[in-house]
Amino acid sequence: MARIIDIVLDDTGLPPPTPEIEQERKVAMFDLLEDNSFVLPPRDGRPVPEGPYRLGLAIRDRRLVFDIATQDAQPAGEFHLSLGPFRQVVKDYFQICESYFEAVKNMPPSQIETIDMARRGIHNEGARVLQERLEGKADVDLDTARRLFTLICVLHFGG
Repeated sequence: MARIIDIVLDDTGLPPPTPEIEQERKVAMFDLLEDNSFVLPPRDGRPVPEGPYRLGLAIRDRRLVFDIATQDAQPAGEFHLSLGPFRQVVKDYFQICESYFEAVKNMPPSQIETIDMARRGIHNEGARVLQERLEGKADVDLDTARRLFTLICVLHFGG
C-alpha cells in the first residue's frame, strides 16, 4: 500500500485562490487520492514505515515541505526541497494557464487545443522536475508527480 490516502495543503498566509486555481486544486486532490503511487525508499539503512501515507504539503522559509505520516498518523518522514528548480516552470505554467482560461472564453476549439497541448507539456516538465527532486526521498509515477506539481503550483500561487 505505497500510496497517499490523505493530503493537506498548508495554505496559511496565502491569498485566497482565484476560482480557476481553486478548481485546479480540487481536481488535482481528487485525482491524486483516487490513483497514486508514493513509495518511501529505505534511507540510511533504516526501515521505512509502510503506507498508506498521509501527506502534508507546505511552503516554509522558501522551501517546499513534505510531511509524511502513516495511516495511523505516525511520523514516516519529512523532507524539504528548494523552490529554486521549480520557479521557472511554475511561472511558465501559470502564464500558459492564464492563456488557456482566456482562450476558453473566446477562441475557437482549434486554438484552445493548441494552448492546452502546450499547457500539458509544461505540466509534464514540472512533473519531471519534481520526480528528479524527489529522487532518493520518494518514488512517484508520472501521474502522481503531475498532480503533486499542480498542488505545488497552488501553494506557489501565493508564495
